[in-house]
Amino acid sequence: MGPDQLVFFWLILSSLSLFALIFGLRYMNNKENMAMIEKGLNPRLKSDRPAPAPFRSLKWGLVMVGAGLGLFAAYLMDNFLLYNMHHQFPNEFDNGANVPIYFALIAIGGGLGLIISYRIEKREVLDKDTMDS
Repeated sequence: MGPDQLVFFWLILSSLSLFALIFGLRYMNNKENMAMIEKGLNPRLKSDRPAPAPFRSLKWGLVMVGAGLGLFAAYLMDNFLLYNMHHQFPNEFDNGANVPIYFALIAIGGGLGLIISYRIEKREVLDKDTMDS
């Protein structure tokens, strides 16, 4: 099968996939509306706008800040603390000896962001519970 035949095959396959996707979405939307009508609800009153979620925004913000701080800490460690590890032989190429530090510190920073988010949410929920009682 030559490249010119693969192009036509790809066009046909992508067109059929797009049609199936649109048909499936419309079909599922229709099924949802029919289920709402059967339960006595008005499908036109369902809210299309998602409810505000301040804790979700806080969580993602803290994860991104934590990952950024982890990446920055990995950069500092790579260039200042572990500089001689891969710059020992000036004629050789960089072998990427310190690459795992970047991934580890990004994960540690993101995890710390999630832990801080959990503690903030827990404190807010406990404060709300003590005010209600």
